[in-house]
Amino acid sequence: MDKVVALCKRRGFVFPASEIYGGIANTYDYGHYGVLLKQNVIGQWWRSMIQERDDVVALDSAIIQHPRTWEASGHLAGFTDPLVDCRTCKLRFRADHLDQARCGRRPSKHPGETAECDLTDPRDFNLMFETHMGPVADEGSRIYLRPETAQGIFLDFKTVLSFARRKPPFGIAQVGKSFRNEITPGNFIFRTLEFEQMEMEFFVPPDQAEQWYEHWLGERMRWYERLGLRSDHLRLRPHDPDELSHYSSATSDVEYLYPIGWSELEGIANRGDFDLTQHARGSGEKLEYVDPQTKERYVPHVIEPAAGVGRTILALL
Repeated sequence: MDKVVALCKRRGFVFPASEIYGGIANTYDYGHYGVLLKQNVIGQWWRSMIQERDDVVALDSAIIQHPRTWEASGHLAGFTDPLVDCRTCKLRFRADHLDQARCGRRPSKHPGETAECDLTDPRDFNLMFETHMGPVADEGSRIYLRPETAQGIFLDFKTVLSFARRKPPFGIAQVGKSFRNEITPGNFIFRTLEFEQMEMEFFVPPDQAEQWYEHWLGERMRWYERLGLRSDHLRLRPHDPDELSHYSSATSDVEYLYPIGWSELEGIANRGDFDLTQHARGSGEKLEYVDPQTKERYVPHVIEPAAGVGRTILALL
């Protein structure tokens, strides 16, 4: 990874942000060639989603959404990482990633491997960036920077269904910035505080969810191969039951063999009807589809391919 980082800085692809002030962890700027590469990746993604298909429409939703969005989605209560502090070196680590971290006193060791390490009990830390709207910073003005682009799509489902004149199965795609208060080392642009997502929510009748999930697994693997990534450096890894997110009934990662080892390049999840159901409860709006011929009402299930621009660029480099 060190060679990739050095090359990117030397050629002006990617380099640390705020460098004249000493930089800030897990934030990077893209130079001329980095910007062009990023736009090419995004352009290829849009082409595969919009121009080569007739069942996906585009959206650009707001970064700042109503704070009740994050209550309904479960992010306020459950979007957390377990953290521990070392009383000796004063550093903070993810409790579930200690084998990937380095001891502050002895970098050749992992936290907790030496007698000097004095780790606290794990505690949950919410990953959302919090700020305030308006001149007074009080409880009523609290808002959040979105940790994923998906929720804006779910909030606009009813509106898009109306103006786009679509019926399931159909998708809503967008590319945009998301923000996560990551504590762990980022391995260059693999994990950053702000990042661009290429995300699509595909709404399907409940009885078709499994077949569309399999469809998108194949589509996304083929896209990376067409992009030029080595097929022997790509694999599809299904999540074990204990890995699944609270909203997911099935998830698989497209993994790439980075210099840091096999790691997630993209996630494809069967989110079921969790998000639309939660936002219907939270807002009081019916987020369902009514078939005009049969008059059948149902809440569509959602298949989500979610990719990161930065991770795709890192794989290409």
